[in-house]
Amino acid sequence: MTLSNMERKIIENSIRDIKDFPKPGIVFKDITTLLNDAEAYGVLMNHLYQRYKEYNLDYIAGIDARGFIFGAALAQMLSIGFVPIRKKGKLPYTTISEKYSLEYGVDEIEVHIDAFGKFQNARVLLIDDLIATGGTANAAAKLINQAGASCVEACFIMALDFLDGQKKLKETTDVYSLIEVK
Repeated sequence: MTLSNMERKIIENSIRDIKDFPKPGIVFKDITTLLNDAEAYGVLMNHLYQRYKEYNLDYIAGIDARGFIFGAALAQMLSIGFVPIRKKGKLPYTTISEKYSLEYGVDEIEVHIDAFGKFQNARVLLIDDLIATGGTANAAAKLINQAGASCVEACFIMALDFLDGQKKLKETTDVYSLIEVK
């Protein structure tokens, strides 16, 4: 299931561009305006519900922190559990982790070791607001699989296609993006 042209316009028009943030030359895609637009947020969440209601998912995993906003709401709509994937050192129980490369260095994300323990080979949807280079998303998908679950798809509200993150992530899992920025 894909967005209709009208639905896409409603969502796209609710996302604010902020030029030169966080540094000159970058156009930041601000989703706070999407979140405070009841119509746009409703269109988005209804679309996600319609797309994923037949996937037989066991969990939604959201990437720290904006993935929590969409993931927790969608998990509730689908009557399934939500699992946070957090930056290193933020989870209070035993975790497993996955490192990934940044432009200048390495970062790490974690999930609780028993996050998907209720189901053997749990079917998990990974969600976040945006995919750029794909480093965090790829690490998150690998982490889900490492935890004994199966990342069946990664979903993003927006994809910055010119950075090839989706292409890299497709080597690990299926990818769905609602809005692709060329």
